[in-house]
Amino acid sequence: MARPDKVAAVDEIAEKFRNSNAAVVTAYTGLTVAQIKNLRRSLGDNAQYRVVKNTLTKIAAQEAGITALDEHLSGSTAVAFVTGDPVEAAKGLRDFAKENQNLVIKGGVLDGKALSADEIKKLADLESREVLLAKLAGAMKGKQSQAAALFQALPSKFVRTAEALRAKKAEQGGAE
Repeated sequence: MARPDKVAAVDEIAEKFRNSNAAVVTAYTGLTVAQIKNLRRSLGDNAQYRVVKNTLTKIAAQEAGITALDEHLSGSTAVAFVTGDPVEAAKGLRDFAKENQNLVIKGGVLDGKALSADEIKKLADLESREVLLAKLAGAMKGKQSQAAALFQALPSKFVRTAEALRAKKAEQGGAE
């Protein structure tokens, strides 16, 4: 018979999996409470870092329809549940892991797709959504400027060509 506190914990973790678009599994052995607090702060508002029990997390992940994390749920485990930009959370974890060798990124899941630790590090190397959108807007604005210059050049080129033809006809008419 399942204990009510464990059932509640499984339900809570399963709900976190369902409500997040990404989850990153880490090992945190050797980190102090203060370091974990700093890690939570570095993840920002769009991610929640939580120390979990492996067995309960496996059950919760299966309830949420996620089976890709089972291999990562061993040893001391904590999960970063990401509800916002996964790139920002991946950067926070990567940067913290560089400074604190005790934090090890094991793997994760992004929109239901399993991610290895290397894929999470590649995700962290991407620019944030806002930067990518700004670059796209800049490129589109540049293309619009080029198109406007092209459309403006066509009538002026036509006028210059017509003027040259008129001058040529006037020249030919005067030579005869």
